[in-house]
Amino acid sequence: MKTSENNGHYSRIEKGTSIKGNIKSKTDIRLDGELDGNVSTSGKVIIGREAVVKGKIQCEQLDIEGQFTGELVARGILNLKGTAVLEGTVSIGKLIVESGANFNATCKMNGGKETLMSIAEKDEKTA
Repeated sequence: MKTSENNGHYSRIEKGTSIKGNIKSKTDIRLDGELDGNVSTSGKVIIGREAVVKGKIQCEQLDIEGQFTGELVARGILNLKGTAVLEGTVSIGKLIVESGANFNATCKMNGGKETLMSIAEKDEKTA
């Protein structure tokens, strides 16, 4: 996995770990446990096969093998593996869907034109 910083290291939430809260990072993040909250990173997010994530994700790129419910904003590619289950709203640059993936979402493809910063600014104005 290509990382954004830290010489090949990334943050990881292991299987069996349950978090209720928000995660902010400048590096890539791999989620294999449960998260009820928001994730914001300028890197890549990977939701592992057994992970269950509910909330909002803002990232550069996202790979989903497990379950995600909520709002997703990825400037680059959203890659749904065959075991993925996604429900909610999605704003992405590009979409890759493997056979077997469950994609039940409202999707807006913006070609990566809308930056994460402009999205964060909108959130601050409406909060």
